[in-house]
Amino acid sequence: MTTYTALPPERFEADRPHLRAVAYRMLGSLGEAEDAVQETWLRAARADVGDVDNLSGWLTTVVGRVCLNMLRSRRTHPEVPLDSRVSEPAAGTAQGGDPEEEALLADSVGVALLVVLDTLAPAERLAFVLHDLFAVPFDTIAPMIERTPATTRQLASRARRRVRGGAPAAVADRARQRRVADAFLAATRGGDFEALLALLHPDVVLTADRFVVPTPEPVSVSGARPVAEGAMAATGRARFTGLALLDGRIGLAMAPYGRLRLVLLFTLAEGAITGIDVVADRERLDGIEVAVLDTVGAEAVSAEAVGAGPVDTAPVSAED
Repeated sequence: MTTYTALPPERFEADRPHLRAVAYRMLGSLGEAEDAVQETWLRAARADVGDVDNLSGWLTTVVGRVCLNMLRSRRTHPEVPLDSRVSEPAAGTAQGGDPEEEALLADSVGVALLVVLDTLAPAERLAFVLHDLFAVPFDTIAPMIERTPATTRQLASRARRRVRGGAPAAVADRARQRRVADAFLAATRGGDFEALLALLHPDVVLTADRFVVPTPEPVSVSGARPVAEGAMAATGRARFTGLALLDGRIGLAMAPYGRLRLVLLFTLAEGAITGIDVVADRERLDGIEVAVLDTVGAEAVSAEAVGAGPVDTAPVSAED
């Protein structure tokens, strides 16, 4: 008689944080990640795991398959876009998650990384996330996407190039851009009006396209105090905003649930912000190359932030 071995619920619960971390990076949405983990449990509970040597690895492949199906379904039946008014991101009700927790997760993983992952094809995303972020071998990933290990390696390499982006600005310029953008985001999130004011040139000019508010025509605001007051009025969007490389320049990207909705591009002179271009026009956004700062490891914080324990996020060469 064949012995059937079921997966103990407590064994699955031990891996739940790790599976949640994988699913969140695959799907970019906390609500969808929770759904994927639940579906993984339903599949695992029906399976005979008696011959499974590495349960954690097996569960990772199961949640990977579930997420892959969800990504493919998303492309076949696109979701209804979020409200076009991006001044205050939609609450988590549409996605089934807590907006505050969603924002914290996005910040810990890296908003820019989630944006870039959202542009990848499902197979590319699976290959990159499982291999580069969770060290799953290509031989294991390949059957999941019905490709050879060599082709799977190429998919991950292509995704890696998208994550890293093109040639960045000079090191000195990049350091200054990062310092200013980081300080601007910190002041906006913290509601520190004086700190924000100190970053702005007295004659700073902010331009916002007509999709930002929205308005019939683009908006232009001049002067440090009016620009700072406008930024303080839009602190809600800062929850889902993070630093990113935007066409090789460091700026800010707002991406609730990993979907790019708005970017801020800064012009600097004499250590101060002289211009801010706020872009929400879908056509313009699609033309901006978004990449992760430095390397994958610099922005893709370990899954420990999602309760999965440390993960090796060191950059992986195209030969790995």
